[in-house]
Amino acid sequence: MGILSWIILGLVAGALAKWLMPGKDGGGWLATMALGIAGAFVGGWVGSFIGLGPATGVNLGSLITATLGALILLFVYNKFLR
Repeated sequence: MGILSWIILGLVAGALAKWLMPGKDGGGWLATMALGIAGAFVGGWVGSFIGLGPATGVNLGSLITATLGALILLFVYNKFLR
């Protein structure tokens, strides 16, 4: 997957995670992209253990996997690092 695909997937997944997670979150577009890209890695890692598979491109399965990973990261950030 190319860098542009990771950025697009990260932006969409990070925005979805921030929209789905209740509460006030800081950060702008760059933080949202970083959250989504890191979420794609975390989601792919967790997804490989439970049978969902990794984030492999800009498609619905990868978007769901990346968004779930971003939700995990956002939850950890809000509960433990804030």
